[in-house]
Parts: sequence; structure tokens; C-alpha cells
Amino acid sequence: MVTGAVFADLGNDVIGVDIDQNRVDTLNSGGCPIHEPRLPELLKHNLREGRLTFTTSIPEAVLKSEIIFVCVGTPPVEDGGTNLSQVEAAATGIARALNSYKIIVNKSTVPVGTGDFVREVIEKNGVASTDFDVVCNPEFLREGQAVRDTLQPDRIVIGSASEKAAKIVQLLYQALNAPCIITDTQSAELIKYASNAFLATKISFINAVANLCEKTQADIREVAKGVGADSRIGPAFLGAGLGYGGSCFPKDIDALLQASRKLGAEISILEAVRAENDNRVPRFVQRIIDRLGATSRLPLEGKTIGVLGLSFKPDTDDMREAKSIEICHALREAGAELRVYDPIATENARRIIGDEGIEYCQSPYVAAKGASGIVIVTEWRDFIQLNLNRLKTEMVEPIIFDGRNIYSPEQVTDAGFEYFSIGKTPAKP
Repeated sequence: MVTGAVFADLGNDVIGVDIDQNRVDTLNSGGCPIHEPRLPELLKHNLREGRLTFTTSIPEAVLKSEIIFVCVGTPPVEDGGTNLSQVEAAATGIARALNSYKIIVNKSTVPVGTGDFVREVIEKNGVASTDFDVVCNPEFLREGQAVRDTLQPDRIVIGSASEKAAKIVQLLYQALNAPCIITDTQSAELIKYASNAFLATKISFINAVANLCEKTQADIREVAKGVGADSRIGPAFLGAGLGYGGSCFPKDIDALLQASRKLGAEISILEAVRAENDNRVPRFVQRIIDRLGATSRLPLEGKTIGVLGLSFKPDTDDMREAKSIEICHALREAGAELRVYDPIATENARRIIGDEGIEYCQSPYVAAKGASGIVIVTEWRDFIQLNLNRLKTEMVEPIIFDGRNIYSPEQVTDAGFEYFSIGKTPAKP
């Protein structure tokens, strides 16, 4: 939706295709089925201007288009590999509707060799005499900042065996004035995985260092600042916390590991990256139990804990691989009753986490009522500006377990809280 809306805003005629009729109807009526800043305005404006429409008909879209983007899901399978069934279904639908030269662009995150796979599917299901080219053009959008990232990309990656097709796709992005890397299909496919794997490595590395900080009186925020000031490293993705989640990093790490093993070129460092990430929530929950728990079968029985933030990151309602899921389940298993709040993702969270032992609240202050501790899971801006004195008056025990380091220890302890953050020893008022 973001890619289509931005291309339309740049002056192109865009047809969005989805198999869900309700979603298509919502979009054509000006609605936006996901939470993404600036997207609703873009959709409505370009619908009014007639540059953007939505349909469930693949043939209708293919017949009218010169360039066709495949933006479907590529979920993981049991062994960590990638399920390409949606890519195959899209390619088959495109093949059956081809009537003239088209460029088929893989926008989805796909394993190396998928470009060849798409070509084979189209050749098998299409008209033999119809010419087409396949391009890989991976997306590098961050949820919550997807419109900005589309309009101001760090780089555009275009991979194809066809120079003609690559140049036509490059023209689509010309107005953005962004650096463009034109390469072969296989390299473009791997660039996406390698980029995500490297960013995940930075996250796991700084989290491992944070564990050391908690044992040595060092402050991970100062360490990260000093490390990130090195121009060879940079400050991005050096925020210690609960680890990476979401729809991309976990599955992309597993897919790259699985592919590297299969090809006999295993990237063993990624095993450590994943192991460190898998340990983040259990370690965090254990700190909560160590402080609040009793030595019983259910150490948090009789305790109420407020959980602030449910989506996997701020400015989105996406719950895929959200740390809140694991944290809520672990705290419930330890016997705690939970009062939870999120500005946007409550309904999505309820469907995944459930209702047993959990009350979904209308504000952070309601979530704090009767709580022995507040757990910060998602770094929503709303939480940074909380009235800590008001929060304290709602609680039984004024303790904050900050999984995202959104406060300074002095700010919290001055308000009378005991403060457990990531990568620093606990602070008391």
C-alpha cells in the first residue's frame, strides 16, 4: 500500500490488487486497514485524483500495466526456509493474463534464486510468445516510517539480467533523487537478507554488551554513544533493549541461516545473533521475578503488573513477533495478573494474547492501578511524557522495569520509583 500510494503520488497510474474483497472495498472507499503515519492521507488524495484504484482482478491489473510489483508475504516454514506459495500464486496469475511485454518486479523479501523461479512459473503458465523480464527490487521500509523511507530512501536496489528492464524500473524512482544500485538478480536478492542480518547483529551485539554493563556498573547508553560515534559503526541500531522482533528480522535471519547451510556456506555468527535475541525476554522476565517474586511454584501469584506497549514497535499496530506476546505469556505463567495498554494495537493484541488474566486498559494510568510494577515494552512517545507522580499514586509498589530505556534513572528515581533498565544496575530513589 505504501509503495503503491507513493508511486501514485509521483504521478503514475497505480492499480492495487488483493484477494481480500473487504480490504479492496475499504481501500476504494478511502479507508486504510493498517496504521501507518501519513498513509491514509496519501491514499485518499490519490484516489480522489484518479491515479490509484484497487481491485481483486489480477487480469484487469496486468492488462492495464507496464510494470507489475509482487508484494506478497513470504512467511517462514518449519525448517527456517521461506514459503514461496504466495509468490508462485501471484506469478501464475500474472502469467495467465500476459498480453504484451511486461516487467515483473519482486518487491517481496525472497531467497536467492527466486527471480529464476518466477521466470519459470511464468514461462510454464503463460503464452509462449509473450515477452517479459523479471526484476528484484527489495524494499527497505521501517514500519511506522514507511512513507518517509519510501520518499527518502538510503538507496534503491535493482537487480535484473535485463539492462532494459532495470533502466525502466530506475525511471520510476527518478523523482526521488536517491542513489541507485543496479546489479544482477541474485545480488539484489541477497542484499536485502544481508542488510537485515547485519542490523540484527548490531542489536544482538549491543544487548550482549548490556548484560556485561549490568555486572560492572557501566552504563550501556554511554557505551553505545561512544561506540556509535565511530563513523565506521554509526549510532543506528545500538539501542539496547528486548531484542529485535517484527515481521522481518526473525524470519530473515532464519531464512539466511537455512539457505547458507543448504549451500554449504553456513554463516555461523547468525546462530549467536539469534541465540542472544532469544534470551532477551527470559532474562528480562527473570529480573522481574527476582525483584517481585516469592519462592513458590508461581512466584508472581497475587501480584498485578502493568504492561505498557503491545505492538512490536511504536507507530504501528503490527503484532507480528512482538515482545509483548512473550512477556505477557511468561508473566502469566509466573502467576501475575496483567493490566495492559497500547495506544493503537489493543485489538490486534487481544486476538493474539487472549483475555485470561489480562485486563486491556484505556490509559497507562488505568493500567498502573494496583500494580506492583510497570513494564515498558514498546517505546511509544506517549510513555516518555507520562506524569510519573500520577503513575506512582496508582501503584502498590513504585517500580518500573524499562525494557526500552526510555527514561533516565535520575528522572525516575527523583519521582520516587525503583528503576530497572537494560544495561545498567538498578537505581533506587
